[in-house]
Parts: sequence; structure tokens; C-alpha cells
Amino acid sequence: MGEKCQKSVSKNVCDLKAMVNAQNRRIDELIRYIKDGCSAVNPADLNWTICNLNPYIECLNPDILYHLTLDTKTTDFPKVFGDVRFVCLGGTGDRMNKFANFIIGEIGLTLSMAVQLIDISAGGHRYALYKAGPVLCASHGIGGPSISILLHELIKLVYHAKCQDPVFFRLGTSGGIGLEPGTVVITTQALDSQLRPAYEVVVHTKPQLWPTTLNQTLAKELSSLSDPCEDGYDTVLGKTLSANDFYVEQSRLDGAFCMYTPQKKMCFLQQISKMGVANMEMESTAFAAILHQAGIRAAVVCVTIVNRNDGDQIDTPPDVLKQFDLRPQILVARYMRKVLFKCDEDIVEGCPCDPVPECN
Repeated sequence: MGEKCQKSVSKNVCDLKAMVNAQNRRIDELIRYIKDGCSAVNPADLNWTICNLNPYIECLNPDILYHLTLDTKTTDFPKVFGDVRFVCLGGTGDRMNKFANFIIGEIGLTLSMAVQLIDISAGGHRYALYKAGPVLCASHGIGGPSISILLHELIKLVYHAKCQDPVFFRLGTSGGIGLEPGTVVITTQALDSQLRPAYEVVVHTKPQLWPTTLNQTLAKELSSLSDPCEDGYDTVLGKTLSANDFYVEQSRLDGAFCMYTPQKKMCFLQQISKMGVANMEMESTAFAAILHQAGIRAAVVCVTIVNRNDGDQIDTPPDVLKQFDLRPQILVARYMRKVLFKCDEDIVEGCPCDPVPECN
């Protein structure tokens, strides 16, 4: 074995020993934490604003956020992401790229014409991730499993970055129940396909039901910032049915399979409408439950692109759909401006600094 090779092996061995020693120290600290309780650790040292976090994260050195192509060894999370106050999720990478560029102007940032926002997670080919100052924008794909993977890694991201009280938003499209296309729905409660306010997580073959609790104060704050007279469209508070499927579980007649009649479909839509369900989509239960589990404030703001009482297929012209896409973004941007421009105290009481006029 050559001298250069021997030095390389020796260095690798030293690095491995250092890593094992560091992990052993972390494990010892964890054991003391579990044995002695919270008093063994100063919460201020942890900057722990997240609840119920996996205690074994402290043993990971590095912690690899695989689907975001980030890890704690090569990225200084507090330096790169420590200023994040808002995390916004939407279905596609293109939508979130446009939102990131939109929000830059809305919150008073500037971006040189020669500079483009970088997709931080492009190497993973799964999710898109953009940072626009204090706003992190990520695509979540379609359905609960896809958004749940992203949320696990985003929650760890804001934890490692020591972000203080980040607020999460899901921005997207939905099918309205008795609402005109273009109506914005702020979710008050997310229901699964069995109409339970719960998200089912199976742990070692045993199902657990996590409550899909959303922050009602945040929902009302968002609603107070809507202006139907000026906006030209309605913004409503309502329950959201979050299905695991786009077709059958949403009682559509245009899927590959259909086990019900048009009459039974309408009966179902009327039933959930009476329960206060305003729209349907596929991510709210996972989004609400996982963030509630972490103790993170969150809101779901979706625009309706079809009235399911009138039909199932989306035939709205593409240029109109692009306008619809902006509506949840505009509302969330108003909230961000209120917070960032030091109107936090007013927001809690309904923010009188920008009153909503009454319709004539």
C-alpha cells in the first residue's frame, strides 16, 4: 500500500472515529434527556419551537433530507434558512416558481433582471424548493403521501435552521361544492373520505388517527383581509373534504370506474354541503394533521376551479385558470405584508390599519 493511500485510510479512520464519538455523545445526551425529563435540557439552547419532534434526530450526524437534496453536513441551515418566517406549499414546481417571483415584489424585495431564483432541490427530481427572502416555497405533488414526505423534511429543515414560529400555507386548487369557480376557500376543518376530522397513520400495522386541527385564529385573520367588493370574487370559510383519489373518492362520474349513479353522486354532494363542506381536494388532512402534530400554525387556502354540482370535468379556459391561481397567493401575500410591516398586534384583533369596506 502506497504512502498516499495509507494517509487516506488513516484520515478516513480518524473521521469515522470522530463521527462515532460525536454520535455517542448525542446518544448519551438523549438518554439523559429521556431519563431526567425536560429539566435536563435548556429549551433556550435548543431553540425548540416545534412540538413532538423525533428525539432521535439529535443522533443523526448528518441529518439527510433526501428528497430535498439537503443535509446538515454540507448546508449551514441557520445561515441559509434561519430568516424563514413563512413556508408556502403548492402542487407543481412551476406554480411555486411563479409564486416565489410574485411574492418577492409583494413583500418589497428586489431581484436583478439578470438573476433567476434557483430551485434548491432540483437535484432530487421530486420537489421544487425556492427561497424568496423570509418565504420558502415548495411544490408538494399530488395527494397525502407526497405532501407528507415533503412536510417531514420541511419540518426538520425549519428545526435545524432554528426558525422561530414559522407559519405554513398550502395554496392550491379545488373542486367547489355549490360555489362558483374562482371562489377562494379558507379551510376551517379538513375531513377525510369517511368524513372524519382525522388523518390515518399506520404504525406497526396499528392505525392511529391524528386530528386535522388548523389554527382558527389564522383562518379568521386571512378571511378579514379579503375584500369581495374590490377583489371581484368571494372568499369563504368552510370545511374541506380531502380524498385519497381524484375520481372515485370524490364521487366523480368521469373516472375509469364508477360504482354509483348520478343521483347518488348528487345525494352525496348535498350531504357534505349540509355539513359545511365547501370544497374537495387531496392534501388537506395530511397537511393539517402533520403540522398540528408539530405545533406549527398552518392554513389551507384554495381556489375552486369547478362547481361539482354542475359537473366534474374542468373546462375553464387556461388563461382564466391562471387568474384563479393568483387568488390564494394574493390573500396570503396580504397577510405576509401585515406581519412583515410590523402590524402583528393589529392582525390579532383584525388589523384595523386596512379596513375592509362594506358592499353597497
